[in-house]
Amino acid sequence: MKKRKVWIFWSVCLPLFFLCFPVFSQDDPEVDSVSDLTAKKYLHGIETEMRYAYVFPPKPFYRNQESSSRLSRSVFSAHLRYGFYLPEGTNRYRVYGDTYWGIGMAQFYFGNKKELGNPLALYLYQGARIANLSQKITLNFEWNFGISGGWEPYDVESNPNNKTVGSRFNAYINTGLLLKWKPSDRLYFTLGTDLTHFSNGNTVYPNAGVNMLGGKLGAVYRLGEVDRHQYPKSKQFSSDLMFSQHVSYDVVLFGSWRRKGVAYNGERVPSPDSYPVIGANISTLYNFSHKFRAGLSLDPLYDGSANVYTEDFIIGTEQPFITPDLKYQLALGVSARAEFVMPVFSVGVGLGTNVLHRGGDFKGTYQVFLLKTRVSKSAFIHIGYNLKDFSQANFLMLGMGYTFGNKRMY
Repeated sequence: MKKRKVWIFWSVCLPLFFLCFPVFSQDDPEVDSVSDLTAKKYLHGIETEMRYAYVFPPKPFYRNQESSSRLSRSVFSAHLRYGFYLPEGTNRYRVYGDTYWGIGMAQFYFGNKKELGNPLALYLYQGARIANLSQKITLNFEWNFGISGGWEPYDVESNPNNKTVGSRFNAYINTGLLLKWKPSDRLYFTLGTDLTHFSNGNTVYPNAGVNMLGGKLGAVYRLGEVDRHQYPKSKQFSSDLMFSQHVSYDVVLFGSWRRKGVAYNGERVPSPDSYPVIGANISTLYNFSHKFRAGLSLDPLYDGSANVYTEDFIIGTEQPFITPDLKYQLALGVSARAEFVMPVFSVGVGLGTNVLHRGGDFKGTYQVFLLKTRVSKSAFIHIGYNLKDFSQANFLMLGMGYTFGNKRMY
């Protein structure tokens, strides 16, 4: 069963990276399909980065005083990345500014290989300039999102102290601020701080997650003929780049699986079963500018773990976990959405509540964090994470989507 789930996980997530390779290199004119993409008008670069972070103590694994000598308090990671950069003077540069994106690989060392492992992460990243601090120094933001593997998960016999990580594969999420110093056209140096979160999205129990705060130091080297990619800087912001505000409609279909801790005698008892999750997001979004759009979403959902309950049992026998009728596992929610739009990727958040349901687990609010990766002008890959009441991990949202009424040129 576990091998099948791992296969499903990689079969869903890995196409994201392969589909993004051609998308990474979108050309400057309007792009309608992947076949129209080219890398000729983009700068390329290779980057190395070193990061050191403090590991927060969220759950018993990090607070276990009996085995404190074996617990990880900090982590070191080495990163190798390949990126694409918008040349100055292009239409997209005038719209989005100094923006870059690419794919990275990182090895993490917690100093506790036996209980945590030394996971390897493969991730997408994107960053952009926030402000110019001087002629050569800028303040930038950046996010990373990907998959990490090679963890040593919890096992009641072989790894009982690790009550934080329940799976060998976990999502990798990172965001941070950095200073970029540009001593030459080819060479950049970066210095910054970041937050990191590892989680399996409730696909395997336990899922306390690993949270880190740290700093990073890196260097970027531009490849190829840098001067060949320079465009006239004197060109004015022409009328064809002015944004036409409009309404568009995103339709997303997603699915995943999850594990559940079921309430029993004031505690959460892990159910041995995995439960399917199938849903959709039908969003009406007003496009305010090149970089921002917001609106409302209608969110139908089937959660196979919703309102599962357990009953008293005789010690020595298997505890029963009972699935209710289908009507107790269906809900219809409404959420407010906001998205930050950049080349290739859109990062979004949502806050909503279920308006049609049979109570229980569907009460309260839910929060959505999402990443949309464009594979054509209107089609995109959707990866999201759903929380309940700002504190409880709900489920992953892995799917595809399409934008209707898309009038964006860039």
